[in-house]
Amino acid sequence: MQFVDTHCHLYDEAFDADRAEAVARAVAAGVDTMLLPDIDSGSTPRLDALVASRPDLFRPMAGLHPTSVKDDFEQELEHVRRRLFAPDGSGRRFVAVGEVGMDLYWDRTYEAQQREALKRQLLWAEELGLPVALHIRKAHNEVFGLLRDLGRRSYRGVMHCFGGSVQEAERAVEMGFHLGIGGVVTFKNATMAEVVKAVPLERLLLETDAPYLSPVPHRGQRNESAYLPLVAQRVADLRGIALQQVAEQTSLSAKSLFGI
Repeated sequence: MQFVDTHCHLYDEAFDADRAEAVARAVAAGVDTMLLPDIDSGSTPRLDALVASRPDLFRPMAGLHPTSVKDDFEQELEHVRRRLFAPDGSGRRFVAVGEVGMDLYWDRTYEAQQREALKRQLLWAEELGLPVALHIRKAHNEVFGLLRDLGRRSYRGVMHCFGGSVQEAERAVEMGFHLGIGGVVTFKNATMAEVVKAVPLERLLLETDAPYLSPVPHRGQRNESAYLPLVAQRVADLRGIALQQVAEQTSLSAKSLFGI
């Protein structure tokens, strides 16, 4: 049984002491592909080094995370643009533009800049024919509004670590998005359970967001890709289907969306 972890940060410093072992555990658990979203220019070298170490396992994204949108966001966006549109053609190696989006959980100081950064990166993704990995926290209305204003008939991408309502999930699917389902689905959270049951299986993708948001029974500990089958099993249980079906469909959907 094989799985695709569509969103993880195994290049994060949290894995510096045992990264090779964490990767080995993931492979042993059946995770044969791990997609790596970027954060900003500070994380890029670590991401690139990990991809270079195991290009058979790791696939990179390029993007500016909304919480990294500060006063210097124009320089950070230029860093992303150069990577995506590299004249040597190396930009073709990216499987998505991500992770990008809006995060208004802590404050709204850079809300306008986040909106501009997201808009620009969405347009780059469209120009390059790439999907987007969207990070949305306390900003569903704002992101849906931006997507509506762009006026596209449909979009390609995933709403990573989806945490919205059933109605927002249905709206996202209608716009063409997949939903990233991670460890939160194993928590006692009725909303996530209802979302997983309401959305077509082919629109669900599995992710860990490692090292964050570990599933039960590892909640509160460092997350890793080896725990992805726990997320898949919870999805299977909620939908009343076999784990194998979840593994096969989510992997098929991920490979189709990201071209892997």
